[in-house]
Amino acid sequence: MQWILVVPVKPLARAKSRLADTADDGLRPELALAFAQDTVTAALACPAVADVAVVTDDARAGRELSALGARIVTDEPGGGLNAALAHAATAVRAGRPGSAVAALNADLPALRPGELARVLRAAAEFPRAFLPDAAAIGTTLLAATPGRELRPAFGEGSRARHRGTGAVELCLGNVDSVRQDVDTGDDLRAALALGVGPHTAAVAARLLIPEQ
Repeated sequence: MQWILVVPVKPLARAKSRLADTADDGLRPELALAFAQDTVTAALACPAVADVAVVTDDARAGRELSALGARIVTDEPGGGLNAALAHAATAVRAGRPGSAVAALNADLPALRPGELARVLRAAAEFPRAFLPDAAAIGTTLLAATPGRELRPAFGEGSRARHRGTGAVELCLGNVDSVRQDVDTGDDLRAALALGVGPHTAAVAARLLIPEQ
């Protein structure tokens, strides 16, 4: 099964505020963009992925991610993350009816194409499925097979909310790169330990990150 991934990217100037103890105001937008660039690059290299649609209203993010091969979908509803994801899922399926669609976080800088493929193969066994994040509180991927609505419920505590909507929780080992999103300095250290992509590595080299 081939998938279309929907990747949400908020305006860079407002992104990654919880990294304030690690990166200053000028560097956080650069980190957010680098995370998204490495996420999209790895996703496009995954054999199970037919297309990546980035939903964003940030002009710079749109230009940079389009240059990597992503399709850009504007956040027309302007109603927050879940409304944006639902809109983007509908938009991509309008052009490809019957597609399998998955929402993927944009802050997975250590993402490995092979691990993403494993997650998507497992998700294909269920109408809707999700992968919890490394903290086991949130969600990094929500998938819907052909004919099923995505029904995103991202945000704080989304693991419990997605389970409550009937989505199956995927319990997989050796997919750390798909689970390690980055919101805090500790998250960034964990991602760096896994091995991040070149865009994140270049920006992170400008930070002084103490060892755990």
